[in-house]
Amino acid sequence: MTTSNNLRNLLKHPIYDIVERVADQLGVETFAVGGIVRDLFLKRDSTDIDILVIGSGIELSQKVAQEISPDCKVSVYRNFGTAQLNYMGHQIEFAGARKESYNKNSRKPIVEDGTLWDDISRRDFTINAMAITINGPKKGELIDFFNGFQDLQKKILRTPLDPDVTYSDDPLRMMRGIRFATQLGFTIEEKSFQSIQNNASRLEIISKERIVEEFNKILLAPRPSIGIQLCEQSGLLQQFLPELIDLMGVESQNGKKHKDNYLHTLEVVDKIGMVSNNLWLIWAALLHDIGKSRTKKFDPAHGWTFHGHEVVGAKMVAQIFNRLRMPTNEKMKYVQLLVQLHLRPIALVEDEITDSAVRRLLFDAGDQIDDLMLLCEADVTSKNREKVKKYLNNFAIVRNKLKEVEEKDQLRNWQPPIDGQQIMESFDLQPSREVGIIKTAIREAILDGIIPNEWEAAYQFMIQEGKKLGLKLKNK
Repeated sequence: MTTSNNLRNLLKHPIYDIVERVADQLGVETFAVGGIVRDLFLKRDSTDIDILVIGSGIELSQKVAQEISPDCKVSVYRNFGTAQLNYMGHQIEFAGARKESYNKNSRKPIVEDGTLWDDISRRDFTINAMAITINGPKKGELIDFFNGFQDLQKKILRTPLDPDVTYSDDPLRMMRGIRFATQLGFTIEEKSFQSIQNNASRLEIISKERIVEEFNKILLAPRPSIGIQLCEQSGLLQQFLPELIDLMGVESQNGKKHKDNYLHTLEVVDKIGMVSNNLWLIWAALLHDIGKSRTKKFDPAHGWTFHGHEVVGAKMVAQIFNRLRMPTNEKMKYVQLLVQLHLRPIALVEDEITDSAVRRLLFDAGDQIDDLMLLCEADVTSKNREKVKKYLNNFAIVRNKLKEVEEKDQLRNWQPPIDGQQIMESFDLQPSREVGIIKTAIREAILDGIIPNEWEAAYQFMIQEGKKLGLKLKNK
């Protein structure tokens, strides 16, 4: 990773040529700043380009848009002196150099015009506080007031100014620091990390949506456990997901102890992250054992137990999603389903695998059966190689059985061939308890293999169940 005599030549996107031309016409200095410069040196792709101008960012953006096309739309944010446009697959943000001051109870800054140094120094980390001059006599020059390039080489995250000021002004920067450390494999400088610990409680002024946005990026990193542990060690995790911390530690009684469910969870999350980039499956891995802290009991005969933790955990998922203002639609239901069912395939492994049990699992899991099996396989974290081999071999048997029963009975997202409306019409009933009894009996009979998954068989079974309840078919 080395700098070039003329870094402008490394800025390949056509927007830079347009900005250079327009900026020269306006007589203003412009710079590529922040993440685009960092990623240039790291050889990472970036879809966001930040353009800084010593002058009006809004005026520059509008002139640039005119150069691009009469149809080029500009989004203007006058309160912040910024503007955005999209061009050739990139989001381009224009901003005038500014300085900021903060109220203690808000991360929204008071913005004033500033110098290049004012603007660069207010940024979160030195690796994001570099700029490349786009136009003028110093075109292509690297502006690096705080040795960000050196920190990139050393893989260090450090704040440009006093970290207590940087983090207190905008506490979301603490989450961003941990996110960068996780994504890039960097180390947070000791003084900066100590400052995060000192300012962790300031996270309370940040909206839950912004916290989750950063945490989601941590979960999607190559090894999410790194960021989760940094959140815990810094005191940030306690601020937004204390339920995870409740899983920490090992208790021992009468010589019997349980595993550390927190460390186990981190291992499961990492294993899921290696095979899937489905954010909600990773959330399911994160929360799959969340109910264990509330169901833990010691039984002198059997040791530590966590009976019903999957049911309690599924309820906790809803509480956590609501508190963090996360999606409470199908995404939450998906996570709840996987948490509630994650022991079912294990139960199949431990018992004889019957067609009936497989049908019920297919019926309950629906389209999520494949993700459920991924979660269950990741849940095997024993250090006993023979035990792991046994469980994974048995899960392979379960997968084959699922495929066999699915192909034969077609039960994924299945609904019984006779529904409640048909039952009411057949027996001339209004909605009632009897309708529910017959409908459930048909479903259970098919799942148990008593009758095939066919309309005629279900219809005849419906007649039999109706007779048991003293019902007669309409017009008979």
